[in-house]
Amino acid sequence: MSTRKDGIETKKKILTVCVQLFLEQGYKQTTISQIVKKAGVARGSFQNLFSTKDAILMELVGTMFSGQFGVAKNIVGDNMSPIYTYAVETAIQITLTELNENLREIYIEAYTMPETAEYIYVHTTSELKQIFGSNFPGYTESDFYEMEIGTSGIMRNYMARKCDIHFPLDHKLRRFLTAAMRVYKVPEEEQAKVLAFIRLLDIRAIATEVMYKLFAMLEMTFDFKLSKDDEEGETR
Repeated sequence: MSTRKDGIETKKKILTVCVQLFLEQGYKQTTISQIVKKAGVARGSFQNLFSTKDAILMELVGTMFSGQFGVAKNIVGDNMSPIYTYAVETAIQITLTELNENLREIYIEAYTMPETAEYIYVHTTSELKQIFGSNFPGYTESDFYEMEIGTSGIMRNYMARKCDIHFPLDHKLRRFLTAAMRVYKVPEEEQAKVLAFIRLLDIRAIATEVMYKLFAMLEMTFDFKLSKDDEEGETR
């Protein structure tokens, strides 16, 4: 008879394999058959723990977004408006999707699937209220939740569109940040200052460091090791 401890160990095996496969070959390319085979568990055991592959992504998203805004706050510091923190954080997320195609797929799926998107909305809402609350006197977290649905949709679409010579990264970041700051009623003069600050950052280098730290955190959390090629991803 299986015990609760057995169930915990089986879940850990499945999560470990899933995260590794998602990062190595992509979320969509990973099948349940591959997962159960590599994890060495029965398909029934998988289905007892996770109703679908999407349920596993929920676990991954929770880990990925647990430190959201932390890196950005360190870059901006305590003396600048929190609007800069928002700009740096969202710029990092968008840039991450240009560094590694499998990360792009994970982020797009996370912003698309109802359960994971809801997690992001809820997780981000309180931060948005703190950052932009003074622009919306009387607005509640519910109001910011509703606005986050819109701005996260904008972000998801910019993530999905790959950069190229006609639409380089700096253009993408400027377009997204301008759209988002207008939603949150950031004055035009302040918008210009924020965009100038972002241009001064080596955002690709910052995002690359964040990506390696994310990979290291996932390796430690889920007890696996990515190959060197997968860590390097498709940085360009």
